[in-house]
Amino acid sequence: CGLQPQMLMLLKNGNLNHMNLYMIHVGFYDKTIADGIYESHLNFFVAAEDPKDAKEKTLLIPQYLEKNMHIDGIKEISSVDGYKVILEKNNSKDLGRIFSYDDSKQL
Repeated sequence: CGLQPQMLMLLKNGNLNHMNLYMIHVGFYDKTIADGIYESHLNFFVAAEDPKDAKEKTLLIPQYLEKNMHIDGIKEISSVDGYKVILEKNNSKDLGRIFSYDDSKQL
C-alpha cells in the first residue's frame, strides 16, 4: 500500500508506544469489470497504534480514495503460526521480495 511500517512512535510526553500490524479488508465496485456489478476486495497492511489509527491511515491511502473503497473489516495481526509479530522501525526503501505466479510454482 506504500505505507512504511513503524514499530515505535515517540509521544509528546516521552513515552514509547508500541505499533501493531493491522490487515484492513476493503471492498469496492469497479465499473470497468462487469459494469461494476461485482464487489472486489483487497487487503491493506497498516502499522498503527490501535484500530482507530489503522482506519484513519487507511482512509488516506491514494488507491483507497481513487477506487472509492469502503472498509469491510479490520484484523489485528499479533501472531502467525506460533510466532509473535514484532514491528521494528525501518527507514529502508526495501519493501520485501515479490514472488510471481511463475516464481511461486518453482518453489
